[in-house]
Amino acid sequence: MLDITLLGTSALLPLPDRALTAVFLSCAGHSILFDCGEGTQSAARKAHASLIKTDMIALTHYHGDHTFGLPGLLQTMGSMGRTEPLVITGPAGLKAAMEPIFKLAEWLPFEIRLLFLPPEGISLKSLFPGWPDRARLCAFPTRHRVISQGYQFTLGRAGLFNPQQAKALNIPVQLWSVLQRGESVQVNDQIILPQQVMGPDRAGLKFVFSGDTAPCECLTQAALDADLFICEATYGENEQADLAAEYGHMTFALAAQTAAQAQVRRLWLAHYSQRIEDPQAFLPLAQAHFPAAECGQDGMQLSLQFHE
Repeated sequence: MLDITLLGTSALLPLPDRALTAVFLSCAGHSILFDCGEGTQSAARKAHASLIKTDMIALTHYHGDHTFGLPGLLQTMGSMGRTEPLVITGPAGLKAAMEPIFKLAEWLPFEIRLLFLPPEGISLKSLFPGWPDRARLCAFPTRHRVISQGYQFTLGRAGLFNPQQAKALNIPVQLWSVLQRGESVQVNDQIILPQQVMGPDRAGLKFVFSGDTAPCECLTQAALDADLFICEATYGENEQADLAAEYGHMTFALAAQTAAQAQVRRLWLAHYSQRIEDPQAFLPLAQAHFPAAECGQDGMQLSLQFHE
C-alpha cells in the first residue's frame, strides 16, 4: 500500500556504495522524493525507482549534500518529456535556495511550484488528483545548524461500513459507496452522514523522515507510533555525542533513543559520516536502546501494509 525506497545513506561525501541523502515514497501510482543529494538519479535506477513523474520533492534543508542532485534531475525530467507541474517544498528560504538550482537546470518544459506546507499539513489529493483521500504530508521543525524540517507522511483508513445499519436507514445500495468515500447523502428528506453507517477509523500508516537533526521533542512527537522511521545517525561512537550536538546531528545511540521514546515499529539508520566504513559495526550501540534498529543501505526497500 505504501512503498519506501532508501536511495542514499551518506553524509557530506558520496561514496562508491553510498549516494547522498534521498528517500523515495510511492503510493497508488504517485510519489514523493525526500531530499535529492548527489547520486540520487543513479541510485534510483539501481533500485528501479522512477523519479521522472514524481509529484513532489520535499527538502529538509538546503545544504548541498541534500540538494546538489536537483539540477541534473530537473534536466532529466525535461529531456524525458515531462509536462506535468512539479511541486518543491521546504523550510523558510525556499525561493532563494532554488534560484541557483533553476539557473543550472536552464529552461524546463514543465512548471515548478514552490510550496510551504501549512502547520496542519496538506491533503495530497488536493494537490494531485489520484492520491488516496487520506494521504497527508506534514512538516515539523528540527534542530540543525540551519533552518530545517522533517516530514511525516500518513495514510489514514476509514472504519468498516455497516450494511445492516444502512439497510435500517433505507439507504439505496447505489449510495453506499458515496458514504464510504466520506460524503453525505440525501434519502427522501433526510441527510445521512457517513458516521451513521461507518465504524471508527482504523489504524492507518505513518512514515517519518528526520532529515538532519539533533534530538528534539518535535521529532519525537512526529514519529510517535510510526510504522517506519528513517533517522539520521551521522556519528557512530557514543563518545561523539558532543560533536553531534555541535553540528546538529545524532549518534547511532541518540537516534535509537528517539525511536524508543516514540515507540516506532521500525527504525532505519541513515546519513552516515564518510568516516564510518561499516555502519554494522556500530549497530549494537543503537540496538542497546532500540533492539529492532537496522542499518539503512542504499536501495533498501519496504512495502508497508495496513495492520488489519
